[in-house]
Amino acid sequence: MPDCNDDVSAGSAVPAHDRSRELAFRRSLRFSRARRAATAIRRRRTLCSHGSALLATVGLFMLSAGALGATGGAEAGPALSEATIIAVQRALGLVADGVVGPATRRATRRFQRANGLKPDGLLGPQTLKALGIDENDQAASSASLDPRLEAIARCESGGDPEAVSADGRYFGKYQFSRTTWRSLGGRGSPVEAPEAEQDRRAAKLLARDGTAPWPNCA
Repeated sequence: MPDCNDDVSAGSAVPAHDRSRELAFRRSLRFSRARRAATAIRRRRTLCSHGSALLATVGLFMLSAGALGATGGAEAGPALSEATIIAVQRALGLVADGVVGPATRRATRRFQRANGLKPDGLLGPQTLKALGIDENDQAASSASLDPRLEAIARCESGGDPEAVSADGRYFGKYQFSRTTWRSLGGRGSPVEAPEAEQDRRAAKLLARDGTAPWPNCA
């Protein structure tokens, strides 16, 4: 007959050392899972932080680009007034809407190249000066024309900005002499300048000398 001490039934208890190993394994597994979960949370937080920083950077860039578009890349200082932008657009022969867009910047670069300036498309002091635009001169940047100048233009040239006198001494809408034109900051011949530029320089002349330069039409 078999020895009763050798009879181990299916439901006998697991040895104590095996239970200790199983508990240790389970604790290690739980710790490993917790560590992986914590690592994943930290990674998500880092990604979210980087994403927020990226969005903030993009937002600042877009704001800067918007500001640049609004001023046409004007140099540091007060933003260009709408009247100044309109004056620039008229001087460049563009539709004067008071907003600096791609067409205005392209025309500005063409003007700069033609006049020996850095073709950066920026409406800085040198470019404005070359265009004959003085931001501080209300007469030069005004969108409206003095009624006296309208009358003088009709008398002198019939309002034709390309008119040349019979003796070839006077030019443009207001029949400028070359000497007078240069004294007002003009370049080349007055008839080569846009009508808006002739209007502005005539406004300067009127403000400076009154109607004396046009004795027959004042």
